Amino acid sequence: MAYWLMKSEPDEVSFADVLAAPGKTVAWFGVRNYQARNFMRDQMKVGDGVLFYHSSCAVPGVAGIAEVVSDPYPDASQFDKKSHYYDPKATPEQPRWVSVDVKAVEQGSYLPLSEMRTMAELEDMVLLQKGSRLSITPVSAGQWKAVLKRLRAAS
Repeated sequence: MAYWLMKSEPDEVSFADVLAAPGKTVAWFGVRNYQARNFMRDQMKVGDGVLFYHSSCAVPGVAGIAEVVSDPYPDASQFDKKSHYYDPKATPEQPRWVSVDVKAVEQGSYLPLSEMRTMAELEDMVLLQKGSRLSITPVSAGQWKAVLKRLRAAS
């Protein structure tokens, strides 16, 4: 089992939106970075853990725990000319971008980025490295456990 931190802007898809979705599951769409896409396409597996992270908001942080519940498949938004994520170079025969389905597992207590920066166990977390901007990053087992412990202790 692997662990991931996946960033979402809460005004587009929040953890509350996932909790309210049918089956508490949403498609993770709109990734337009090759490295993040490659993580989804080549390394993510059904059952992997996800730290659902709210970004580009007043208080960024981990909003909940989710899991990957599908294999990667072509992101439909790349073909939709009305979508912000439309890619004119993508075709159904040769899609460029993928999605995976993510299911909410546990909400816990919100963990702000500012607090994550103070946790010694997260010192090497990719998210906290200078210049890190990827929307999807790997998380070590130790980092996963530290975040879960904090989310559960404060709720």
